[in-house]
Amino acid sequence: MVLKVAIAGFGWWGRHIATRLKGNERLQVVVIAEPAEALHADIRAMGLDVVNSYEAVLERDDVEAVILTTPHMFHEEQVCQAAAAGKHVFCEKPLGITADSAARSVAACRKAGVVMGIGHERRFEPAMQRLKAMLEAGELGTIMHTEAAFSHDKLIGIEPGGWRTSKELSPGAGMTGMGIHLTDLLLWMFGPIQSVQAQVRDRTLGWPTGDMVVAQFGFKEGMTAHLNAILHTPHFMRFHVFGSEGWVEVRNASHPDTPGGITDWIHFPKGGEPKSEQLEWTDAVVANLEAFANAVAGKADYPWSDDQLVGNIAVYEAIVKSSDSGETVRLES
Repeated sequence: MVLKVAIAGFGWWGRHIATRLKGNERLQVVVIAEPAEALHADIRAMGLDVVNSYEAVLERDDVEAVILTTPHMFHEEQVCQAAAAGKHVFCEKPLGITADSAARSVAACRKAGVVMGIGHERRFEPAMQRLKAMLEAGELGTIMHTEAAFSHDKLIGIEPGGWRTSKELSPGAGMTGMGIHLTDLLLWMFGPIQSVQAQVRDRTLGWPTGDMVVAQFGFKEGMTAHLNAILHTPHFMRFHVFGSEGWVEVRNASHPDTPGGITDWIHFPKGGEPKSEQLEWTDAVVANLEAFANAVAGKADYPWSDDQLVGNIAVYEAIVKSSDSGETVRLES
């Protein structure tokens, strides 16, 4: 069974998704909604149909699901529109910028009986899945602390004034593009976060939203974590978990939009020696979309709980509040 999908938006990531899904056996892109007519020739050159409005794809009988690669300030309205039209919806991150908004999107999908997917592909990386299995098996003992980093300089050419640089529309510097992936991983691996302390700074770009965010977390289960996301430094991705029986470090050599990068895996068990491996790149972006298609087909549950979908945005909201106030923000759990 092939899931027939529409993509809303043909910017950097919409173009990327359309390219990666070409020839896929589980998902078929049948149309792209893009109001910028200057991009229509590129879409047609890919052999795809194009319409000017999102509403037009929701009216089509040959569209079973929509993939939202639109700016996040439109996500709640577009998710709710898709659900009301009976379309399954895969929403790129972040789901929203407030927990209340995210909760409304999730509720609309549950009420309509449609599947909601979310663009957090890092859960599908082999290294992260191996680490998750080790944690569930207790191989690292009592988890003490995690260090997580995701930084790049892909966006430094953007002029201030757009939504990506706006403190109102994209608060928290690199949180909307990078840090939000890290908090998703942290919630998946360690459960609810209870406390957040964060700082946002602008060092180089002059963006109202800032170009650097750092945050510290305290978890309900007792462990702690730290993340940083920098918008003006060469690519860097690292996830390091410290446990009483050993530690694991994962380093990614390439951004998820760049095929072919090697992932370095280092495991240092208690009483042993560090052991290093190199894991081949796999397409985690497509793996996530295929998991979404399998959930639509009823073959498997989509691997996110409602609490995780909404909770990740609650953590993001707390990071913004903490950085603005300079105080620790406590979350209900």
